[in-house]
Amino acid sequence: MPYTEEEGGLLNNFAREPQMYTAEEPNSAQKRNYAIFGVLAFLLLGGVVAVAVYASSVS
Repeated sequence: MPYTEEEGGLLNNFAREPQMYTAEEPNSAQKRNYAIFGVLAFLLLGGVVAVAVYASSVS
């Protein structure tokens, strides 16, 4: 583990850096899945907001 020694004998430990890599572009199936999950998340959020509006106006 890499470390440095400061004045007075104090040691500073540093985390090991992970190996860097470049991300690959998503293929067409992954892009389709992202779009489907986005639509489902939008519908879920819209449903939660609709329930909240309905519940606040019931009384």
